[in-house]
Amino acid sequence: MEDKPLNLTEYGATAQPVVNGLALARVVATSHDHYLIMTETGQLAATLSGRLMNLATTATDWPTVGDWVQVRLPANPADGAVIERLAARQTVFTRKVAGRRSSEQLVAANIDTLLLCMALDANFNLRRLERYLAVAAASGATAVIVLTKADQTTTLSEQLTAVATVAGTTPVVVCDATQPAGLSELTALMQPRLTYAFLGSSGVGKSTLINRLAGSDALATQAVRAADAHGRHTTTARQLLRLPNGSLVIDTPGMRELGVIDADVDASFADIQALAQHCKFRDCTHHTEPGCAVQAAVSSGELTAARLASYQSLKAEQAVNLALRGKARENAKIARMFGSKKQMKTMMQAARHRRR
Repeated sequence: MEDKPLNLTEYGATAQPVVNGLALARVVATSHDHYLIMTETGQLAATLSGRLMNLATTATDWPTVGDWVQVRLPANPADGAVIERLAARQTVFTRKVAGRRSSEQLVAANIDTLLLCMALDANFNLRRLERYLAVAAASGATAVIVLTKADQTTTLSEQLTAVATVAGTTPVVVCDATQPAGLSELTALMQPRLTYAFLGSSGVGKSTLINRLAGSDALATQAVRAADAHGRHTTTARQLLRLPNGSLVIDTPGMRELGVIDADVDASFADIQALAQHCKFRDCTHHTEPGCAVQAAVSSGELTAARLASYQSLKAEQAVNLALRGKARENAKIARMFGSKKQMKTMMQAARHRRR
């Protein structure tokens, strides 16, 4: 990462109002509640102000990589800066935390293009790609499908045909990091001062791609298991890097699980939405209703049963997670105002007693 003074437009800055006494900065790395930020005076460590911590009630209230923040600069750079304000995000990518909890996890913010990486080896999985496309559609960023490890497939043509059935209008590029010109499609896509986030499961080669683009071993890499092509979560923290061509990239931890909360499932299944316009019932769920055009398309072979099942599964998962998130936010609000539900009930009982 750079630590010399620079113009923040090189990090994607646009004109933003800044409170007197504060300076604009961009978060380039996070580790728990510690941050690295890029300012016009260079890179600094930073922590959150007490005010900002007190106002934060959910994960989305905290800064993440790619965020623009307003900071109080220290007299001595060794002391670190204090993040006082979080700017409104243009785009944001979130996911449900792994496991049974409904909490959201911020992945990255202010991304221009999400690069959805999927390997062409044994890790190739159309259902996983559908999930990534649904979440990307809700982020506000442009999405591009990046197919990696082209050197490890003998069925590229068939795989490209399969990807086309789920990609819709999303562009697709193919990469082979073992060849000198194997990243030509990707490098032609990436523009200076724009931010790109690499997303994908462990072992798809995100860090390898970034190292090739950077022209150095900026990120650690590991071999994948031969048995199932899964990786070992080489990247454990998110960080933003500036490439030699001036574009900005965010590497993210490999995700074995991408739970959907904020996702636009309908947008990523436009083919099913088009068929649904011809269903007999406007609220058709495409299960057993008579006159279902979507089921008819499955019967005729126009639509695969696997794609319909994926759509229905994602819709159901999202509905459950949204309900759980609503309950979690309600509980967080109660905890913030009263300390706990038990304390809230005690205070309400005391208030009723005083009114008697």
